[in-house]
This record gives sequence, C-alpha cells and structure tokens, in this order.
Amino acid sequence: MSPSDLLSEGLSLMAFGMGFVFLFLTALVIITSLMSRVIGRFFPDPVPASPVSARQSARPDANQYDTELVAAISAAIRMHRAREPGSKNT
Repeated sequence: MSPSDLLSEGLSLMAFGMGFVFLFLTALVIITSLMSRVIGRFFPDPVPASPVSARQSARPDANQYDTELVAAISAAIRMHRAREPGSKNT
C-alpha cells in the first residue's frame, strides 16, 4: 500500500469512528430525555406538606445543644494545645 492509500484509509476510519460516536451520543441524549419525561409523567414529585410545619418541628433544645458543642470543641482545642511542645496555653 502506498502512503496515500494508508492516509485515506486512516481518514475514512477516523470519520467512521467519529460518526459512530456522534450518533451514539445523540441517541443517548434523546433516550435520556424521553425517559425523563416518562418518569416525570407517571411518577411526579410529591408535594411537600408545609414549610412552616418543618420549622416548628425543629429541636426545642437547639440552643443547649450548640452550647454543649462549643464547650466540647473548646476543651478539645485546649487539650490539643497542651500536648504540643513549646506552645502557649491560652
């Protein structure tokens, strides 16, 4: 085979490969879009009950929990600083 034949075979193989990938990705996008529409039509998202009721069901002792969390983090920082050699305990 001559170099020009090899080059033309390479170009045709490249065009065939790129065309196949393009067709596959186009089919993938179309099928995914159709599937999304079918799922959305037959299985709609549930409507949330009420955003106000979600706020009312929050923890009543949230402030106490945050205070305990801050105390625990502060104690852990103090213990970490105490273990470091040459550090100042603040």
